[in-house]
Amino acid sequence: MTPKEIVKNFYDSDLANNSEAVDKYFHKDCILNWHSSKGFTALDFNGIKNVFEEISKTYQAVRFEISHLLQDNNTIVIRYTSYGSTIENPDEEFALAHFTSIWEIKDNKIIKGFQTSQLADSGALSLKSFSK
Repeated sequence: MTPKEIVKNFYDSDLANNSEAVDKYFHKDCILNWHSSKGFTALDFNGIKNVFEEISKTYQAVRFEISHLLQDNNTIVIRYTSYGSTIENPDEEFALAHFTSIWEIKDNKIIKGFQTSQLADSGALSLKSFSK
């Protein structure tokens, strides 16, 4: 599998209902440097796993609409919007956040990440800017 396929497959997995996704796609020594609207956070493997465990407790479904997916050797850049539906209202999906992430692959797993995110602006013009 190419580095691009590894990252794409991770985002295509059912992250709200797939407790094995982090184990399958992330290296045990991984680190994520994440700048969000709440500030900077550095997460190790267990921290990343905890984020997705919290997502699975909160959302019935989560999906990612990818606008850009680029590869340069073992480095992948992905730009996307995440969407979710809650357990209380599974029929209503809404935009959660916009992300740009840079992932480095080692031994066919994600070893390092640099991510920037902000809460989604669900206006039509904003969401269109994340379309292909």
